[in-house]
Amino acid sequence: MLAGNGKLFSFDKIETTRKKVSIRRTILDVVIFLLTSLGYIIQAIYYSLVGKPKKDLNGELALVTGGGGGLGRLLALRLTKLGAKVIVWDINQDGIDETVKIVQSLGGFCKGYKVDISNKEEVYRSADLIREEVGDVSLLFNNAGVVSGRALLDTPDHLIERSFNVNIIAHFWTTKAFLPAMLERDHGHIVTIASLAGHVGISKLVDYCSSKFAAVGFDEALRIELECMGAHGVFTTVICPYFIQATGMFDDVNSRWVPTLDSNDVADQIIEAVQKNEKYAIIPGYLRCMLAVKWVFPWGCNSGFLRRLVPDATPQHASPIQTPNGVKMNGHSHPLDETAPDNNNTKTSPLLVHRLSTGERVL
Repeated sequence: MLAGNGKLFSFDKIETTRKKVSIRRTILDVVIFLLTSLGYIIQAIYYSLVGKPKKDLNGELALVTGGGGGLGRLLALRLTKLGAKVIVWDINQDGIDETVKIVQSLGGFCKGYKVDISNKEEVYRSADLIREEVGDVSLLFNNAGVVSGRALLDTPDHLIERSFNVNIIAHFWTTKAFLPAMLERDHGHIVTIASLAGHVGISKLVDYCSSKFAAVGFDEALRIELECMGAHGVFTTVICPYFIQATGMFDDVNSRWVPTLDSNDVADQIIEAVQKNEKYAIIPGYLRCMLAVKWVFPWGCNSGFLRRLVPDATPQHASPIQTPNGVKMNGHSHPLDETAPDNNNTKTSPLLVHRLSTGERVL
């Protein structure tokens, strides 16, 4: 594949590393690695003192999955104010229409498409349509996410599949759909909205944590692959926030010691991280230190802290009830459970992919 400047993106140059390397070359590689690492450390210290420069997003074409409400809508608004054209994907048509209306009222460009991102054929078809109608996407925000919030043995199979289909597998389809054009121009940015649950485990979030661990790994592996290809103009950023408050939905989350986050503050920090080409953003930032010591302290310390930090990840604002099909709900009927008569039903109903929705929370 060729970049816009005629540069070949391939792994051909990596093949030479499979040949037997002399001791002299090994020593030289170690020295180069240490000197390069020292340079990165000095650069990081410099940026921490004077601040990192921000890139201009004016004229970029940004696509936000789950843009029909919540964090996705807030990102769309901020991108518009910075001069970017915005495309929103969601399965909630009313939410899409509302986002488009708000963005256009600000004088921005916004188009919305109803897309089930768990369906790869639908993703590829919609991506082709965008290229024909608007152009090549240069900023991809993999924002859509869902969570069930139940103990593993109480979670129906189709909800586990839904968590992975939306929270991580869809990232493969969206990235494969838009990355080739980014590589051709050696210009683009892929943003993964993951979670702090992608770094630590939380009780009653086994499926969610697993999918977010995968999202964090997806971003890191993709970044390294792009570096190996020499695609230095295509960036990736992974965002790992704590519990986010959207419209009061998370006010009653049983979280101790660490306050829940305001969605507007999170959206601001996400855009800033993209402008600065940050590799990752831990929100709030001070939790980065806690993650760093995770592998230092004994497991009992980590477990004790996490169990006290989030005693219960299930919704607290509604009392559990029993539905006719035997699935426990939390004060409302979940559309994804209507076709799940037992725990082994793998039939998946239409997926709810935006972050602000009944029964969904973000960690």
